[in-house]
Amino acid sequence: MQQYNSIKAKYPGALLLFRVGDFYETFGEDAVKTANILGIVLTKRGNGSESETALAGFPHHSLETYLPKLVRAGCRVAICDQLEDPKQTKTIVKRGVTELVTPGVSYGENIVQQKSNNYLASIYTEKNTVGISFLDISTGEFLVAQGNASYVDKLLQSFKPNEVIMPRRQSKEFLEQFGSSYYTYYLEDWPYSGDYATETLLRHFEVKSLKGFGIDRMSVGIVAAGVALHYLNETEHRNLQHISTISRIEEDKYMWLDRFTIRNLELIGSNNENATTLADVLDETSSPMGARLLKRWIVMPLKDVKAIQERLNVVEYLYQHEELREELIKEIKQVGDLERLISKIGLQKANPREITQLKRSLYAIEKLKVLTNVQQSEALRIISEQLNPCHIIREKIENTLQPEPPVALNKGNVIAEGVDEELDKLRKVAFGGKDYLLEIQRRESEATGIPSLKIAFNNVFGYYLEVTNTHKDKVPDTWIRKQTLVNAERYITEELKEYEEQILGAEEKIQLIENRIYSELLLAIAEYIKPIQLNAQLVAKLDVLLNFANIAKKNYYVKPEVTDSKIIDIKGGRHPVIEKNLPVGEDYITNDTYLDPDTQQIIIITGPNMAGKSALLRQTGLIVLMAQIGCFVPAKEAHIGYVDKIFTRVGASDNLSSGESTFMVEMNETASIMNNLSDRSLILLDEIGRGTSTYDGISIAWAIAEFLHNHPSARAKTLFATHYHELNELNTSMPRIKNYNVTVKEVNNKVIFLRKLMPGGSEHSFGIHVAKMAGMPPKLVARATEILKRLEQERTGGEQIKNSMRKLQKQAYQLQMFSINDPILEKIRDMLNNLDVNTLTPVEALMKLDEIQRLLKN
Repeated sequence: MQQYNSIKAKYPGALLLFRVGDFYETFGEDAVKTANILGIVLTKRGNGSESETALAGFPHHSLETYLPKLVRAGCRVAICDQLEDPKQTKTIVKRGVTELVTPGVSYGENIVQQKSNNYLASIYTEKNTVGISFLDISTGEFLVAQGNASYVDKLLQSFKPNEVIMPRRQSKEFLEQFGSSYYTYYLEDWPYSGDYATETLLRHFEVKSLKGFGIDRMSVGIVAAGVALHYLNETEHRNLQHISTISRIEEDKYMWLDRFTIRNLELIGSNNENATTLADVLDETSSPMGARLLKRWIVMPLKDVKAIQERLNVVEYLYQHEELREELIKEIKQVGDLERLISKIGLQKANPREITQLKRSLYAIEKLKVLTNVQQSEALRIISEQLNPCHIIREKIENTLQPEPPVALNKGNVIAEGVDEELDKLRKVAFGGKDYLLEIQRRESEATGIPSLKIAFNNVFGYYLEVTNTHKDKVPDTWIRKQTLVNAERYITEELKEYEEQILGAEEKIQLIENRIYSELLLAIAEYIKPIQLNAQLVAKLDVLLNFANIAKKNYYVKPEVTDSKIIDIKGGRHPVIEKNLPVGEDYITNDTYLDPDTQQIIIITGPNMAGKSALLRQTGLIVLMAQIGCFVPAKEAHIGYVDKIFTRVGASDNLSSGESTFMVEMNETASIMNNLSDRSLILLDEIGRGTSTYDGISIAWAIAEFLHNHPSARAKTLFATHYHELNELNTSMPRIKNYNVTVKEVNNKVIFLRKLMPGGSEHSFGIHVAKMAGMPPKLVARATEILKRLEQERTGGEQIKNSMRKLQKQAYQLQMFSINDPILEKIRDMLNNLDVNTLTPVEALMKLDEIQRLLKN
């Protein structure tokens, strides 16, 4: 327990798995926690005494079963092993932590998800600049970036790290800026000095400068990256040659998708249970590497038209050549997860079965190299030139290992025959024993004339010769008697003793020789980490492009035309996710969308609930995004002038845990859009202002539409779905705003949703019909219809609001005509400044408006 306590003190906050014999044991609070998470029995040691301790443990061979459960429960787990053979020591066995596994530092197949990266994010803030690095120990990827808080927030949303580390003093700031949904760990301040971080990176990559990686000017990012490597060292991970490069995330290379857009468009995850995401629809990749790369492409669409067109051209070529496509897919399936496999070799943790898989992968890569060497596609030819089958190391694996070795090295029979002369001899001794013993038995039986001579073995004196009493007078003098039985005698000979020593020593020696040869093989393969990692990247890329070609064929997608223009023209567009979830036999109703900055910059879409306004908005965003990741799109035809930012404000969602109402969340998201506009932005606004009163809502929605139309530098293309039919008035005074509606048909007081977008506004919401369809009680529906009729007769709502809006519009132009020192304008300004909006009632507000109107008339 003294030994346990001293090791535990070095790893505060970690759950210590302490190896005792064949078990991993936990003590005290760790035991209580472990028993709860794993559902294993909690026992006590020293029952009733003062030193009573809780105890929970499991067999050492079950580590792979239990470790993932502990890590997924958010535990940091220190694995403490016996560092020497208990047979070789007379004192307490030496023990030490061999590995510290945390949610962000894991590579075990049972812990990390096959199709997702397992990123450790390291974050550091200096003044207003935030540095961040993402490191996946299981694949060797190492990325770094720096920028303002909103850029880093977007990266955190895109990369979804499993653990975030930061200086303890910046923890409060992190929670305020990025929320509490991440698993975080705080470090002391000392590693966060620029010199220490730079030194750590230079030493790891064995370079004199970071210029070669293009990150030398990212001073805050370098600190974050250096600390990430320092953290791996602290968690007992020191064989890191598979982390062979570090790359900059280039902000200007990728489309901007803020956290709201990634969530609202349900790209890779969803808040709704059992929802289908875009990644689910687009992912039919053949390898886990491809699946991981696809997710990264989805959240980081390209802006470079040339790069987008290159991807689309490869997809088109693969689309047209079905036979080639099938052959390539077959070989990629043979490659498997090469990225994680080579990382295990770097960590010196790969087992013999995995090395055999590497050999198979290299054979498949050779075939891929031949198949991709096609003259008609330059991009495929470039992939072919870069693929490296690594013949030398493949042959070394072939010649060193058995064709089908066991998973565990200590099971033996891992190394092939003919690799080591001594090993082959020892195997003959250890495993050819029966024949040798039979040979001795036959020889001695003939020499002595004892026909019933037997050779056997027991634990007391090893191998012996047994002679029945009938023949004991024929025993030679050289035999040594060891045991007398009732009707037989047992003897040993010098030859048997020597042979026994050989056999018993052989198995240990075989194990040592196999371990040595296997370690040498791992070190030899480690020399090839860089070319094999390049192979993995190329195969992953090829896998995603093949996948795009496959789903384009299967789902009837077309090749989009992506250009430098600023026009978005989609004909016959469909929502890629909704169309996959339609009932059998039902066709998706397609729609055209046309946006350009000169004639149709903003489309106001009105129409009833459930008519498909939100679907239309989302489908436009998804089609643009799919085109810019190099994928064919669900449409009859698509011309996409590339977009640099997609903003969305879709659907209501309370963020009550942060104390924010639906309306506050909506306003935060909308403010983020208004403050980050660009000339190439695509904005999708759904039901702005519905979280507050009708008058407030209409006013905000109206002002947003005006702001977007009259913005001095950015004519952002906008789709604006709304229930406020009053907004249809905007197109009378703003030439680039156009009204459209999603059509419905009313037959015998029933509504048929046609889901077709048509020019012109809509006047009717059909909310009561939707309530009826949802199964509201008939009495309630009838009463609502009554109230609606009465309100429509009184016309207290629509016309009044419309007239007010028209007047406000005229006044907006009149106000601009006043000179700055106009006394009436100054008076109005003072009146508005003295208003307390928070305590103002609607009636008082209307009276105040009336007062302002009268002032203007006078």
